Amino acid sequence: MLAALESGADVDAVYVDAARRGDDDVAAVLEQARKARTRTFDLAPGVMQKVADAVNPQAVCAVVGFVDRPLEVVLAGEASGPLIVCVDVRDPGNVGAMLRVADASGALGVVCCGTSVDSYNPKVVRASAGSIFHVPLAVAEDVDATLAAIGGAGLRTLATVPRGGMDHVDCDLTGRVALFFGNEASGLDETFVARLDGAVTIAMPGRAESLNVAMAAAVLCFESARQRKCLYSG
Repeated sequence: MLAALESGADVDAVYVDAARRGDDDVAAVLEQARKARTRTFDLAPGVMQKVADAVNPQAVCAVVGFVDRPLEVVLAGEASGPLIVCVDVRDPGNVGAMLRVADASGALGVVCCGTSVDSYNPKVVRASAGSIFHVPLAVAEDVDATLAAIGGAGLRTLATVPRGGMDHVDCDLTGRVALFFGNEASGLDETFVARLDGAVTIAMPGRAESLNVAMAAAVLCFESARQRKCLYSG
């Protein structure tokens, strides 16, 4: 909640478990809410457990406006990291983790398209650990239109595939590049992969067939960060 307030997101109101007002983290949220002139309300004991969907909810919750931006705004960003594109990624924990990866690695942003899970699913927000308020996020339904917009903005488009792509440490992940990640069970459709500029595969010397999609995003985004650091440091 502190991340939402500090980011300047449209926070309509903050609700606090009155019994935990003295907690340090709650006090920090309340102080930030005061600075932002955001309304705060105390909840009676037991109410937070009823209104929150988590089994063990935090002591604060809030009503916050949507934070996604038009795709063209995300594409015009100045961050040097890759654009993460989720195509039919269904697990909210994965999308939340990918937002967190994007935030930590300096990615250009995250795009959720096709039948990807709702970016505002409570599990997505929780799994992002506040990064949903830091990372430029775009939501689009049409995958073809999304691809056309990304290509039109001058980004190289790379499919992430479990085998057959260029080794991730040999693949140039610097510059303006979009990494496309597919559905957890079926990946990216082969005909769609053929329409991209190339494909990248994470080298796996072990026996696992593939990595979790969020873990794959972490490997590739931080490999991009490593390559950019080497490039800029000469």
